[in-house]
Amino acid sequence: MSDSPASRSPLLVVISAPSGAGKTTLCERTLAARPDMARAITCTTRRPREGEQDGVDYFFLEAGDFLRRVQAGNFLEHATVHGNSYGTLKSEVLGKLRSGRDVLLNVDVQGAAAVRAQAEKDPELRRALVTVFLAPASIDVLEERLNRRNKDSP
Repeated sequence: MSDSPASRSPLLVVISAPSGAGKTTLCERTLAARPDMARAITCTTRRPREGEQDGVDYFFLEAGDFLRRVQAGNFLEHATVHGNSYGTLKSEVLGKLRSGRDVLLNVDVQGAAAVRAQAEKDPELRRALVTVFLAPASIDVLEERLNRRNKDSP
């Protein structure tokens, strides 16, 4: 029996982990190995960094627009981190699933819980959802990774 994308329903693969556990690396390698898989592009209210493009790296939204979308129930998950809001639009994920593509979503632990809660209410999401939680080998390994990447304060 073939397990090609055409012979099965598309998957929503949600990768979650604590900061520094390797989810971004895993997602990058997965997308490189599976060019047919689509990355869910998330929204943010933060300013674009140099080289980032709207609709490619993120959907960059004004805070008021983001809040209106939250209030309208447009997000699968959303959170505010360090004063900026981030979230994944339902339409972004469902559009790609409906086109037959597997979708990869990289979120924090709370984001994964929110996606699971949304999937409980939506048969299409429930059928597609696969969650993966990455855990570091130890707290010492996690601390070493966080220190090595030098992006967070002690």
